Amino acid sequence: MRRKPKRIKITDTTLRDAHQSLWATRMRTEDMVPILGKMDKVGYHSMEVWGGATFDAPLRFLDESPWDRLRTIKAHVRNTSLQMLLRGQNLVGYKHYPDDIVRRFVHHAAKNGIDIFRIFDALNDTRNFKTAVEAVKEAGAHFQASVCYTISPIHTLEHYVNTALELVEMGADSICIKDMAALLTPYRTHKLVQRLRKEIDLPIQLHCHYIGGMAPMNYIKAIEAGVDIIDTATVPLAFGNSQPAVEMVVAALKDTPHDSGIDLDLLYEIAEYWESVRERRGFKRGVTSLTHMKVFSHQVPGGMISNLYSQLEEQNALDRLPEVLEEIPRVRAEVGYPPLVTPLSQIVGIQAVINVLSGKRWNVIPDEMRDYVKGLYGRPPGPMDPEIERKILGGEKRIDVRPAELLMETFEDYAKEIGDLAQSEEDVLTFALFPKPAREYLENRARKSVEKTVFLTSREISAVKEDGYMDVEQIRELVRIVEQSDVSEIVVEEGGVKICVRKGTTGAAPSVEVSESRQTSEAKPQVKAKKYPDHWKEITAPMVGTFYRAPAPGAPSFVEIGDVVEEGQTICILEAMKLMNEITAEEKGIIKEILVENGHPVEYGQVLFLYEPTG
Repeated sequence: MRRKPKRIKITDTTLRDAHQSLWATRMRTEDMVPILGKMDKVGYHSMEVWGGATFDAPLRFLDESPWDRLRTIKAHVRNTSLQMLLRGQNLVGYKHYPDDIVRRFVHHAAKNGIDIFRIFDALNDTRNFKTAVEAVKEAGAHFQASVCYTISPIHTLEHYVNTALELVEMGADSICIKDMAALLTPYRTHKLVQRLRKEIDLPIQLHCHYIGGMAPMNYIKAIEAGVDIIDTATVPLAFGNSQPAVEMVVAALKDTPHDSGIDLDLLYEIAEYWESVRERRGFKRGVTSLTHMKVFSHQVPGGMISNLYSQLEEQNALDRLPEVLEEIPRVRAEVGYPPLVTPLSQIVGIQAVINVLSGKRWNVIPDEMRDYVKGLYGRPPGPMDPEIERKILGGEKRIDVRPAELLMETFEDYAKEIGDLAQSEEDVLTFALFPKPAREYLENRARKSVEKTVFLTSREISAVKEDGYMDVEQIRELVRIVEQSDVSEIVVEEGGVKICVRKGTTGAAPSVEVSESRQTSEAKPQVKAKKYPDHWKEITAPMVGTFYRAPAPGAPSFVEIGDVVEEGQTICILEAMKLMNEITAEEKGIIKEILVENGHPVEYGQVLFLYEPTG
């Protein structure tokens, strides 16, 4: 029986996906508050305000609590449902978390204002929905089950329908088709929505990114096929990697049976506000470039392209982007065609970057890629290249249980580790999800309440710079002063160098930061070149990152001076592009020198170790 045409509902993504896609999630809470009242009056089906990188970025870059942001938004938005994006067992992070962390997180999110949980799994592995769905149901919230759309020999119409039906059986309140890479085309959209509409008697929502420009056409064909809800953003944050503009869609549907009923003049008022924010903050508009248009060939989502751009720029290798875009489909096929959505987009993308920059495919393999191949993220959609799988796993077998069943950490473990820095259960959850940025945020919060900073010149403390080189003994003296006094921070600036020594938290050593001084741009600190025998060889950093000698704080180092290492043995970890990358020995040898301090940043090509070959 033909369905009666109905008014289309609209979800606004301005406060989450739109600025994550265009502005690297740098929108501040203070930018949101003045316009929330007007946005609440629009009559949106929901406002997507939380999830994804909007949890990580405020901690890492904005010195903001994501929990405080959610509470603030809820205080101003009283009539519209608030929605978040939840990565299943990954929550808002880049790996699986224990079940009790998932349950507690969902309950706190619901308590603080989330009404609709849009849950997805990067592999469409429904096992990874289980705990989050149970928690959403316990909290009395709405479970929107999301199916990630991509193109591969594995991802057929039947795959999507069967996945959606499994999610309906799990208790879905609505279904979302998540076209994160903008790979849907109008007639594919019509066919998919029509089939889901035939099989499922639940509201169906379509989420499309603009990128190649087909999203508005997809929306029209989806509406014709019976979709109920679509995602849009205010025009200053629309197009490009973001969603279509709400103003365009509302105008297109006006005076039709699908008219949204939304006031265009009110939308324009809201857009003018966001345009002023965009101009004041210096943010870019959403623009579709030739590289973005090639999504129909390379299948790389626009947001992922933006991340690759930033990562390659950081590595001083932006000219290698075309090579990386060619490498990504190869890597994806070799590991079973995972959809390119967080966290798999990062894992596949960074492997491609490493393959290109190192010049040796699959020579450096991040821990996260190893975990994916082991099955710790879920079932790969298709078969993997046997040679790649063998190289990564060695003699290990891939797991076949729900990955979270193997996680032993508990909430109490995380609470004990973060200690008194955590003032609430939310603080512990934040630390469990993002240990390093959370600790830095919590330490900064604690420091603000008792901070006592002393600025000293080199006349008050012995010089820390001599003949253009750092004097390590002088830095040690600064550390001693901080350790043995009530001074919380010492900053020394002279001759183009700024040294900042901060008191650590209880039991922790002071931190030392060396950077270029704002006072002058004279020579940066250098390391004195050291002569070594001609037959010694170097192990250099294949990328910009942070050097770690051990797999975790407090763990034994991978290697010490004098150790004999075998070919393929892990000798250190380089944290780069949000992933932990194991650096291995290329041949047998004796470690002669370790040239980088633990936890220090390194540049591309910087020498990390010197070794004497013995093979």
